[in-house]
Amino acid sequence: MPKIDLQLPTIQNWSCHNCGGCCRQHLIAITTEEKKRIDKQGWTAKDGIPADVNLVEKNPDSKTRPWRLGHQPDGACVFLQADGLCRIHAKFGEDAKPLACRLYPYAFHPMGSKITVGLRYSCPSVVANKGAPVSDQLKDLKKYAKGVVPDNYKQTLPPNVKPKETSLDWPDILRIVNALDASFEADDIPFTLQLLRAVSWVDLLAQSHFDKIKGARLTDLLELIVAAAEMEVDELSDEPPRVSRLGRVMFRLMISVYGRKETQQELDSPMKSRLLSFRATMKFAWGAGTTPELYELLPRVRFADIEAFDRGLPDGFEELFRRYLRMKIQGMHFCGAAYYGYPLTTGFYSLAMMVPVTLWLARWIAVGQEHDCVTQDDLELALTIADHHHGYSPVLGLGPFRKRIEYLHAFGDIPRLILKYTR
Repeated sequence: MPKIDLQLPTIQNWSCHNCGGCCRQHLIAITTEEKKRIDKQGWTAKDGIPADVNLVEKNPDSKTRPWRLGHQPDGACVFLQADGLCRIHAKFGEDAKPLACRLYPYAFHPMGSKITVGLRYSCPSVVANKGAPVSDQLKDLKKYAKGVVPDNYKQTLPPNVKPKETSLDWPDILRIVNALDASFEADDIPFTLQLLRAVSWVDLLAQSHFDKIKGARLTDLLELIVAAAEMEVDELSDEPPRVSRLGRVMFRLMISVYGRKETQQELDSPMKSRLLSFRATMKFAWGAGTTPELYELLPRVRFADIEAFDRGLPDGFEELFRRYLRMKIQGMHFCGAAYYGYPLTTGFYSLAMMVPVTLWLARWIAVGQEHDCVTQDDLELALTIADHHHGYSPVLGLGPFRKRIEYLHAFGDIPRLILKYTR
């Protein structure tokens, strides 16, 4: 196999803390070969396997991974022990586990001729930045990469800059990506101001034509539009932002996707799952009365109470979101092959919307827990819920969801929503 050139993040720590969250939140799809290996391991009730629970079941969502690990009645993986450890790992070692289990929460995405390493913030230890620096884990990451990077990998096509425009090659795409990352480097500038400026200069980028703007000219253009955005957005307004009526509906519909978790009963009954999803969508579109049941960690409360819960944010919110956005940007987990084929500009708008989405979910948690304000724990839990879907829920890759992002951008509601929920 050719040498894999990995690009590692320098701003993120992670080590597994055996919380068992990934074994409760994710369906683990496996290959036929992995199923055969598990079958040969000879599991019985003496190993602690719950009675009347299948070790492996059919996975109708994938042809390459046609099986998935079974789940206990409470939704946990069939191999999860009470102490948060994996039975397969404990009995046969890490290499005996399915590849998906060994990889999580790492993600490997194409970046030209390199592979960039990102992390999923659905893991609480990633959100809390707990553990060893990822930059020190190169040996293990190279081993994991061999399981996901094709033997004949050279490079994928670069993402479009904007819809229907494919005129930039990878070196120029990376110039834009690096400029985005640099937008969030400074920690002495308010995060909200940084995000609004980034949205502003990406707007200017979306209005540009790239038939002759390449290389050094693109670098000059980026310097100009970044400077223009800094002049245009030079302070945060004290005026309450007015989000359009349709924008509020589109935003709530996004919440109904990011906040949803399917139960094992729903997974066993696709018709029931579609019915509950439809009911939740209609409830969020209306935005009145009490919230529907999306997730056991999101109790039913009044929509009006969530919107009225404007009591400030914890001191750590800026560091958390700054690190989150930089990780997604450095990991290319917002556009192209790693994000439903989204063009770079639309993908960044979608990533920027993760901030108000997460903060709305944090308000929801705070209201349900009767907190006086949004706590750091509320915020971190909200991000694990929202990022569970980012780049992985097939719903986010569908045309209607992309249209919502495009509508919010066209109506000018993305910066208004950012302002509204970061105040």
